[in-house]
Amino acid sequence: METEEKQQSVAGKASKTLIVAAVAIGAIYFTYNKVDHALHFESTDNAQIETNSVPVISRISGYVRDFTLLDYQTVKKGDTLAVIDDRDFVLAVQQAQADLLSAQADLAAAESQLPTIGSNRTVAAAGVSVEEVGLDKAKRDMARDEALYKDGSITLRQLENSQSAYKTAVSLLASSKTRVQQAGVQTGTANAQIQRAKATIAAKETALERAKLDLSYTRIIAPSTGKLGKTNLKPGQFVQGGQQLFSLVSSDKYWIVANFKETQLEHMKVGQPVKIEVDGYPNQEVSGRISGFSDATGAKFSLLPPDNSTGNFVKVTQRVPVTIEIDHPEALTGLLKAGLSVEVDVKVK
Repeated sequence: METEEKQQSVAGKASKTLIVAAVAIGAIYFTYNKVDHALHFESTDNAQIETNSVPVISRISGYVRDFTLLDYQTVKKGDTLAVIDDRDFVLAVQQAQADLLSAQADLAAAESQLPTIGSNRTVAAAGVSVEEVGLDKAKRDMARDEALYKDGSITLRQLENSQSAYKTAVSLLASSKTRVQQAGVQTGTANAQIQRAKATIAAKETALERAKLDLSYTRIIAPSTGKLGKTNLKPGQFVQGGQQLFSLVSSDKYWIVANFKETQLEHMKVGQPVKIEVDGYPNQEVSGRISGFSDATGAKFSLLPPDNSTGNFVKVTQRVPVTIEIDHPEALTGLLKAGLSVEVDVKVK
């Protein structure tokens, strides 16, 4: 009996020794892994998946005519999300088109005056030449008759007739020159009307393009592929220009923003590989690479940044946002969602 008790005691002590040894080995292995990991990796669980959240905004005011989409529905870039009643905008386009046609008619009318004015000026210029010849002849006739009258060869009445013909020729020449000047003024006026009509046409063309642009805004188009957020839009609802209707979470690109302590940044560089563990999918292997560092700490982007000039300074370890590009995001379609928490390990050595 004593021998059996001694054997059991020895066996118990051996078992305890083995257990203690196993625990010690496990603790040493765990500690070694932790130390090795700390030496070669920088880690943080303060990280989230990010993507672009695009606000869908109405460019114009009006009543919603068609909207049948559901919350969180997937849409593709270029899909029609909603339609605003376009009847007022169609009428605006038609009015702009009519205004443009009227301006074009005014231009045609102004341009049609130029040939008539040019003909009048040509006729007036020809009249000036004729009147100058007539004036020259009347002047010579009057000078000859004055000499004859002094010699007594003609009567006073004949001299007066010559003088009257000369005065008439002077008046006719002045009248022809005035018509030439008037034709020049009319040409300038017509050209000014043409330029004004062209400017009006340019303004009406701009107004027409604006009306067409407003008409195109009655169809609200998806700016990118993704999923809708919460929608409260209903047919018949009035929306204001510039009003955000809902958000569209883009699925074109995902990335991670990880907030590392400032004491972790010493050996971190762009391009270093990153092991990523998504809390929602712990068994999914995800990897990436550092793509950039923020030039300011997260506290500087807060609504009320800390002010250390008051004298009540308490040193707090700051965190710096680091962007991480995900490798092969197309293989994770349907899994990645903005806002999901992740843990990241950056291999720095």
